[in-house]
Amino acid sequence: MHLVTDAARPAAARFFLTAALLCSAGVQAQTLIDTSAAIGVQNTLLEQQPVPGRLPAVALPSPASPAASATPPAPVPAPSAEAPAAARPVTPLTAEQQAALVEAQASYAAGNYPLARAQYEALIVRNFAHPDPHFGLGLTLYALGDLRGAAFEFGQFVVFAPGRFEGPYNLGVIATREERFAEALRLYQTAAQLAGPSAPPTVRAQVLRALAAEQTRIKDYLGLSETYSALVALNPQSSGDLYRRAQSLYLAERYDEALPATYAALQAQPASLSAALLLADVYMAQGLPDRATRELGAAVARVNSGSERSALLLRKAELLTQTDPRSALQAASDARREDTRNAGAFAREGELLAGLGERAAAIAAYRRAAHLDDKNPRHQAALAGLYLAGNEYARARNAVALTLKLKPDAAITARMQYVQGVVAYRQGRSAEALALLRASAQVAPSGEALLWLGLSQYALGDYAAAATTLGESVRLSPTPLARQNLASALLATARYAEAEALARGLVTDGVKNADGWYLLGLAQRAQQRANEARQSFKKAAALGDRRAQDALK
Repeated sequence: MHLVTDAARPAAARFFLTAALLCSAGVQAQTLIDTSAAIGVQNTLLEQQPVPGRLPAVALPSPASPAASATPPAPVPAPSAEAPAAARPVTPLTAEQQAALVEAQASYAAGNYPLARAQYEALIVRNFAHPDPHFGLGLTLYALGDLRGAAFEFGQFVVFAPGRFEGPYNLGVIATREERFAEALRLYQTAAQLAGPSAPPTVRAQVLRALAAEQTRIKDYLGLSETYSALVALNPQSSGDLYRRAQSLYLAERYDEALPATYAALQAQPASLSAALLLADVYMAQGLPDRATRELGAAVARVNSGSERSALLLRKAELLTQTDPRSALQAASDARREDTRNAGAFAREGELLAGLGERAAAIAAYRRAAHLDDKNPRHQAALAGLYLAGNEYARARNAVALTLKLKPDAAITARMQYVQGVVAYRQGRSAEALALLRASAQVAPSGEALLWLGLSQYALGDYAAAATTLGESVRLSPTPLARQNLASALLATARYAEAEALARGLVTDGVKNADGWYLLGLAQRAQQRANEARQSFKKAAALGDRRAQDALK
């Protein structure tokens, strides 16, 4: 089972505790954990994650084989306030039964699971009241895919050894496998409590990582930060755990705690790209964008590769985009130079160039991004918009077609319908434009889309619908163009007073707005105020409006 995440940021956690219970003193028993066979947990929170906040997939845990030990470990009492349930009386294994147990373990270790199952079941017939055979049979049944049977045997193990962590841990693994995640979380929490300070650090770490995986799944970031704090206490030099502790604190919005934790991660691994990006995010969360950009710039000198430098510079460009587009463009260009395969850097450069009015350069940048990342519809969609802005209708239609072939999401599809609709309107195909723009506006009702939809309705003679649509366009984005077109639609529907009010607002905002003065004159003339209309037409004519000049004749 997997936690749904951004596919561009994969990570996995694999875990299962292979354990054995102590036997009576002086009798050979399975060891507590077979560390040579155990599969470690990897990156419960993603280590190579450019922007914190995205979660990796949680992979299914799988069991490993137990091994024999000459000296059984001492039982570990639960440190929690709630004492474990009282154990049933345990009947010690006889020497003959111990030998049978060793044979069953050997069969399991050799992968002969049917034989191991038969041997464990025969031993349980002879001594039901000992936990070791139940534990071994549980592992064997798990290996055979009998999860229900395995859960039953681990449950018997817990009955006879309630103070041991192996039972709830392995029951947690089965619960995870069966997608009973809330139960798995509870079982791992119990196992973590039982695997107290006297347990080997590797064992405690494995239990804690299993717990972390479930906390990640439910986005319990505060609990996750506590789990990683416990892991850091076990191994203070683990740069991965230091980073994940800081990241979980950030995700829990404990920014004051996340900041020193992130610096601790950087001190452990100064060249960590993830920690550098996280540090910038922590400063951004505290309202310090300038500090965030400086930290990103400083980290460029610490990381080890051009691709990592490019990632830092690209993040810097993202932070600067709204406040300092020129500096953002410089950072994006630097990111592109550091890694000429970074499609995101080219796309960001294209976006910034377009915003600064450098359309040709923006097109070149987006073309490069589309070449490097040819499965991403966003790059072709951006090109479609740039071609439309330059009245390159054939290229715009081609870019739209390429975008739609890539199966874009609803928002991008709506944007492409908008481009197609505007092209159709400008080429006189008003009915086609109407259908496309209506479909676009239903998904993404922006002021821009509604403006062109209203114009299409007006062109088809549906003035009442045009007035309604243009009114909504003005509500969403009251640009002078939208207000002028709404005034025209209101005039066409004989709503003269409303049209006059809009036109008067236009000339108040801009006394050199020739269209505004002309529309004001039309509204005044329609209301039989010829002298006022003549004055408005004169002002429009003085600004070069030929329609007003004709109206004065």
